[in-house]
Amino acid sequence: MILSRAIDRGLSQKMLAEALRVQQPSIAKLGRRTDMYVSTLCSHIEAMGGQLEIIARFPDGAVKIGNFADLEKDAA
Repeated sequence: MILSRAIDRGLSQKMLAEALRVQQPSIAKLGRRTDMYVSTLCSHIEAMGGQLEIIARFPDGAVKIGNFADLEKDAA
């Protein structure tokens, strides 16, 4: 899904790999991944010129989760 979006935006696997400072085979594997760290997903999306937003939806409303670093500090 992410890889197809990059291709739709005119980015080749090679261009995305250069932006992420990884080897091209790592980008090819991205299309087959079913699970990854939020930080990895965020860096891939930013390399394509996007911004990751995570929203938790509850019956009584939604909460936009903006910064996981803040959540880690609160848990400590």
